[in-house]
Amino acid sequence: MIETGIFGGSFNPVHKGHISLAERILTEAQLNEVWFVVSPLNPFKCKAGDLLDDDKRLEMTRLALKDHPGLMASDYEFQLPRPSYTWKTLSHLRDDFPGRRFSLIVGADNWLAFDRWSHPEFIKANFPILVYPRRGYPIDPASMPEGVSYINMPLYDLSSSQIRQRLNQGLTIKGFVPDSILPLVEKYYASDSNGRA
Repeated sequence: MIETGIFGGSFNPVHKGHISLAERILTEAQLNEVWFVVSPLNPFKCKAGDLLDDDKRLEMTRLALKDHPGLMASDYEFQLPRPSYTWKTLSHLRDDFPGRRFSLIVGADNWLAFDRWSHPEFIKANFPILVYPRRGYPIDPASMPEGVSYINMPLYDLSSSQIRQRLNQGLTIKGFVPDSILPLVEKYYASDSNGRA
C-alpha cells in the first residue's frame, strides 16, 4: 500500500513554505509521497478575485516540485464538480487509486474549523488526518481524536497572499518562491488583470 498525503490548496502561488512543510510531513508521517492537489475553487474562497487561472497555478506547482522527490502536483480536482469539497475528492481518490492509502494534510487553523467543513465525520472516519502547526492557532496534541495526528514541526510564516502583496508593492520575492518559478510568478502576478480567473 502506497502511503499518500493529500495537501490541497489554491497554491496562488506555491512557495518555499509549502514545499518545506510537505517535505517535513513526508518524513515525519512516513509517507511515500505528497500530492499538491491544486484546487480550482476553494469553497471558502469562492469570491476571491485574485485567484490566478487554474492551469497557470498548476504549471508553477509542477515546475516548483520538479526537483523534490516524493512531492508532485496534481490536477485531480480539475475534473470534479466545483466547488471542490474535500470529502468528495478523497472519496473519488480512494475509488480511483485502490493501491494507495490517502491521508489528509491540514493546518491547525483548518483543523480548528474542521467541524464546519462539509461531511467532517465522514472524513475522520475514513481517512487519517495529519495536522501541522500554524501561528496563532494553538492545539493540544493530547486532545486529538483517533485517526488524527499532530505533526510537531517548525512554523513556516510565509503565505501566498504575502507574496502577491509584495509584488503589488514592487518588492522582491526572491527567496520566497523557488528560483525555477520566480520569473513566472513575477509575470503572472504583475498586475491584477493578468490571467485572473
